[in-house]
Amino acid sequence: MNSEPWTMNRRQRRSLFRFRQWPVYQAAMAFRRKIRQLARKLPESERYLLRDQMSRASDSICLNIAEGSNKLSDIEFSKYLNNSETSLEEVACCLDLILDDGYIGKEEFDDLIGEAEDLGSQLIAFGRKVREEGSRF
Repeated sequence: MNSEPWTMNRRQRRSLFRFRQWPVYQAAMAFRRKIRQLARKLPESERYLLRDQMSRASDSICLNIAEGSNKLSDIEFSKYLNNSETSLEEVACCLDLILDDGYIGKEEFDDLIGEAEDLGSQLIAFGRKVREEGSRF
């Protein structure tokens, strides 16, 4: 019986946390920071409503990219990227709601929706690349 501890080789270590290098993940993290900052500005009456919902949805965008990144199949990874897209849709709806409730102005809304659209385009393109070329690039 081998009593030496098992260690990963360099190639195996490189595959760990590889999502952190992807531009789509970095864009998701930047978007999350802006959404969380906006959520903190919402009134206390929204603490357990829009504030928490918007924060959880923006977290979910990043978390699904990370969680899916080491799935065993590209189809499975693609499903996690789709979950990120649907969480982004949820954030967009929250932005609609807080605009409608008068918590943000049209200019700030337009900036955030524009950034959400850019992130959505990246998620869609990345998902397409995973489905067509595989995720072990």
